[in-house]
Amino acid sequence: MEKFVRLDGLVAPLDRANVDTDAIIPKQFLKSIKRSGFGPNAFDEWRYMDHGEPGQDCTKRIRNPNFVLNQERYQGASILLARSNFGCGSSREHAPWALHDFGFRAIIGESFADIFFNNCFKNGLLPIVLPKAEIDALFGLTEHSPGYRLTIDLPGQRVVRPDGHAIPFEVDAFRKECLLNGWDDIGLTLRHAEKIREFETRRRAEQPWLFS
Repeated sequence: MEKFVRLDGLVAPLDRANVDTDAIIPKQFLKSIKRSGFGPNAFDEWRYMDHGEPGQDCTKRIRNPNFVLNQERYQGASILLARSNFGCGSSREHAPWALHDFGFRAIIGESFADIFFNNCFKNGLLPIVLPKAEIDALFGLTEHSPGYRLTIDLPGQRVVRPDGHAIPFEVDAFRKECLLNGWDDIGLTLRHAEKIREFETRRRAEQPWLFS
């Protein structure tokens, strides 16, 4: 998993509450357990004018000009600005996979659904909860300032606006350590690779009938 330390990124606003995981990545695309390849179908039903199916060439589909993430000014955004209860609905881990593959590294919102929130950390996405007043201000600044960017300082646990205003945020210490070091669940396990090898060697010697 890619490390997350400090991010200076373009902000894209999605001014909708209760965005569920089926909107983030519709169910018909949940046919792979790979973490990559879902970006072109992120927000598929809002992003395109036609109904999407697996295997389509998304470069040939007609995009919805009214969907905010299709606007030229937000292309290349790595920070998604959201409202309350983002990621509600089913527990599909494909949702953070799709957002990450789309290009987002952080999501700033008023609140998140619990399972989605946890899945983000496991897949290199940083979900940040800020007070509604700060979120409202960021939506206004993003809308009225093309090319609006934010700096996210994970070690310092703060979101810094271009005017220097710093907004603190809370993050669990263990999850923070995992993001800073790029440890997903597999990475955490591999930290103990030597002890695992020692255990397997000892078990082969003590219980050889298990391996015959």
